[in-house]
Amino acid sequence: MSLPVPPASSRPPRLTLRQSFAVAWRTLRSMRTALVLLFLLATASAVGTLLPQIPSSPERVASYRATHRGLGAFFSRAGFFDVFGSWWFVLILSLLFVSLVACLIPRSRAMIRSIRQHPIQARELDAFPHYREFVVPGAPAEAAATARTVLRRHRYRVAMSDDGRAVAAEKGALREAGSLVFHWAFVLLLVTVIVGKGTGYVGHATIVEGQTWTDAAFNYDGDIRTGRFSSGGHTGIGIHLLDFADAFRQSGVPMDFTSTVELLDPAGDPVRTDVVSINHPVSFGGVRIFQYGFGWAPVVTIRDGDRLLYDGPIVMGQDASAGENPLAVPWIGFVKLPTLRPQVAIQLELYPDSVAYVSGLLSGTPQPMTEANAPFMRYAVWEGRLTDPSLTSLDTRFMHQTATGGIGQGWTVDASSGCVVSGAPRRLPQAVTGVGCPAGTVAKLAMTFPELKRYSRLQISRDTTVPFVLVAAILILAGLIAAMYSSRRKVWVRAEARDDGSILQVGGFALQRKDRFEEAFPKLVDDLSAAATRAPAESRQEVGAR
Repeated sequence: MSLPVPPASSRPPRLTLRQSFAVAWRTLRSMRTALVLLFLLATASAVGTLLPQIPSSPERVASYRATHRGLGAFFSRAGFFDVFGSWWFVLILSLLFVSLVACLIPRSRAMIRSIRQHPIQARELDAFPHYREFVVPGAPAEAAATARTVLRRHRYRVAMSDDGRAVAAEKGALREAGSLVFHWAFVLLLVTVIVGKGTGYVGHATIVEGQTWTDAAFNYDGDIRTGRFSSGGHTGIGIHLLDFADAFRQSGVPMDFTSTVELLDPAGDPVRTDVVSINHPVSFGGVRIFQYGFGWAPVVTIRDGDRLLYDGPIVMGQDASAGENPLAVPWIGFVKLPTLRPQVAIQLELYPDSVAYVSGLLSGTPQPMTEANAPFMRYAVWEGRLTDPSLTSLDTRFMHQTATGGIGQGWTVDASSGCVVSGAPRRLPQAVTGVGCPAGTVAKLAMTFPELKRYSRLQISRDTTVPFVLVAAILILAGLIAAMYSSRRKVWVRAEARDDGSILQVGGFALQRKDRFEEAFPKLVDDLSAAATRAPAESRQEVGAR
């Protein structure tokens, strides 16, 4: 049995494309939609704060994914490890921007109209929540003119009636103006954040004491985080590290890190000297320079007979396990010599304060190595085929170890056999220094450790919209204060003729902070009475009040 088909006239009409767009636009411009988008934005920001993010800490992201494989894979596909660069976060920002603008344009027009429009006269003043009437001497026009003066003194916008016997006054437009300033400043903040992150870049630079780094894409360590709309251009400025200093408590807890740098223009000419420290970045040439990290860089010279194979500092890193004090863990670095046959790699393990390290071994409690004190390195020589050009790791799958040994500052060793050529103090035991080379031995792979330097790791950030972000933040605060500590108030005054003078009627109400207006209204009436009667308010003759 088939059901009857309703007549075409009873079916709801299909929306046209224009009507569908109008419905979507009305939904988008509603305050409820803006609040939902704000909630989604806050939730996304919370996710980006609680989870490690690839742009700021890729190591922690890799560790999280290795520890939580299933959840880490899901978070990676959802973009939770790069929240602020994900497509859905940009979509939320864009929709919120459109929603705010759609809400603010009508409100701004209404605000402009209300400012241009004079206060409107009221008819029945005794119907308002606050009402007083009392007798004053003089004609109605004179009493109304006096009331206008008093209201202006109380910072009301006033308008006289055509007959000159009534005054309409209002104040508190600052509340709506502050609310609009707050929301428009929030829109400005959204725009500047999108433009700044979309056109800027963030990367890290490792600079050894005495060396100069230039702002170019290939000089950054690891991946450089560029915006979606970045042109890829860099400033070309130079940073010359003059000195790095740190301060620690006796327990080994760090107090401060500072890098004294000389800033160079793109032509290489010095401009000024400045200090970069924790929470005190330096701005120069359109970029901001932050103190990010530090480490040790032993200077090593390696020769094959008379041929110089390597001469320079080695940037050392660490591989501390969870729970270990990084300051008590040795530093690790690599030197790779691809021109030798077979190819050679030397793995170095640095103890910047060998005295503290030995003391920790004897006591069973690792001691922090916070300063250079008799620095010492252990080394291992590997021969074979180099497959990884990286200087932060070594792939030994196609290599074999040929020698091990130790080298202190000022020593020279033959790395090919692991013996000490010169420089080792005689008072040290052989277990520390290693075996001495026979007299007259010519080192096949002579390695010298003349100096221990430090390096500073700086974060370089380019964001041209930072001043606009500051302006937006100030406007947000100013608008919020204005909106919170002001209220809309309306007052009307009318003077009616009487045999012995005039009856002055005063009525008004407040749209916000009504308790404050209850306190302010009697004082306003007292001022009106005193000005109209030229006598103390206590002596006025009230006819009616509410």
